[in-house]
Amino acid sequence: MTRVTEHGGGVWSLEVPIPDNPLGHTLVHVLDTGRGPVLVDTGWDDPASWTELSDGLAELGLAPADVHGVLVTHHHPDHHGLSGRVREASSAWIAMHAADIAVVRRTREARPGAWLDYLAGKLAAVGAPEEHLAPLLAARESGRSRTLPGMRAALPDREIAPGELLDLAGRRLRAVWTPGHTPGHVCLHLEEDHPANLPGRGRLFSGDHLLPGISPHIGLYEDPDDSTVTDPLGDYLDSLERVGRLGVAEVLPAHQHPFTDAPARVRELLAHHEERLTGLLSLLAAPLTPWQLAERMEWNRPWDEIPYGSRTIAVSEAEAHLRRLVKLGRVEAVPGSDPVAYVAVG
Repeated sequence: MTRVTEHGGGVWSLEVPIPDNPLGHTLVHVLDTGRGPVLVDTGWDDPASWTELSDGLAELGLAPADVHGVLVTHHHPDHHGLSGRVREASSAWIAMHAADIAVVRRTREARPGAWLDYLAGKLAAVGAPEEHLAPLLAARESGRSRTLPGMRAALPDREIAPGELLDLAGRRLRAVWTPGHTPGHVCLHLEEDHPANLPGRGRLFSGDHLLPGISPHIGLYEDPDDSTVTDPLGDYLDSLERVGRLGVAEVLPAHQHPFTDAPARVRELLAHHEERLTGLLSLLAAPLTPWQLAERMEWNRPWDEIPYGSRTIAVSEAEAHLRRLVKLGRVEAVPGSDPVAYVAVG
């Protein structure tokens, strides 16, 4: 039976499983409105996940066909994956920030193998060893890129504009743009009195931006056709401070569990990233490629035990931290290095 939690004030959460993932599940939130239920995220596109989502709605006396709309905090498949199936069942609208809609559109329109070509080239440029590149090249040759999650994700039909008070009958829900985890991540601020009268300004559906016990992955924004030098970690830190200033009574995240005292959690995350940047400066006393830096960074397990796909994600996180340090003038690329290496300045 799907675990359903009532949060009061016409808000519930449903645990929708993520296949083969240590996070376990996505918390899909159901928001009662005057035009019918609206979902905040939908969960992974998997038959078992669809069953759990449907069963959870049934416990509330609802069916997927009753859904009025879907608000997607960001484009990742554990949040947006079932949006298309919900829309097929209900004709619900799907809304997402324009920057993440662009990611979905680009992914859908990419020629087969384009993503693997880009990823293999990018990893080679940051110093990935041949044994890491070989499976990507093999997948490219076999055509397996068509089966990657999110390649055919539903194209949203509405944009969520930063600062917008969303058109939800009988509710006050405002969009807060929080780039960092993705370029178009949004949190959704329910500007209504807390049902248990907790002190603060309403509740926040925080997606992956603000979680109670883990820091979300902050890697590079990937666009094979855009050479803009972005700073996702800088975006994330700015977004954290923006959310901390909202003064919400309670946070309803997409993973783990609800929590209060968002400003304290924001301070913890800001301190965590500051500590990590300081540690990287020590590692970069001698030149390192992004791959070498990732090998030496602290993760939740030794590098040798990190699964193949997670190493690619870890290197992207190392690159995002390098971007931040370069922007701050603390690190620079070593001229003429190939693959590119970076070293601390001064």
